[in-house]
Amino acid sequence: NSRGTASLLKDSIPFTEFSASGPFEGHDLLRRGFTSVKNELLPSHPLELTEKNFQLNQDKTNFATLRNIQGLHAPLKLQMEFRAVKQVQRLPFLHSSNMALDTLRGNDESIGFEDILNDPSQSEVMGEPHMMMEYKLGLL
Repeated sequence: NSRGTASLLKDSIPFTEFSASGPFEGHDLLRRGFTSVKNELLPSHPLELTEKNFQLNQDKTNFATLRNIQGLHAPLKLQMEFRAVKQVQRLPFLHSSNMALDTLRGNDESIGFEDILNDPSQSEVMGEPHMMMEYKLGLL
């Protein structure tokens, strides 16, 4: 055979073409994973993405303003404080209010949507304390 192995590979049919196509095609979980409707949805309103990233955009604006007013050291100090406060948390099975982070951001005196409708007893975090602690420590 003078064609060689390269031409045989080029002429071969890819494995994906063997799958059924059409309206009755089944979803292949092993190759494509679980389907998620949430990942396929587009934002329903142009402001939805802006609202999701509101706190991040607010922090960036505050850091830029602080840098222009006080210099480079002020936003760096504040970012280090944010990072230190985020590391301090309760045990994984207990709800944390992140009061220190709210105080640094200036949200401690305001009442928002999450303050009233974020009931810890209805949280999905509640679970078996021993299992959650072992998972956090990497024992599972």
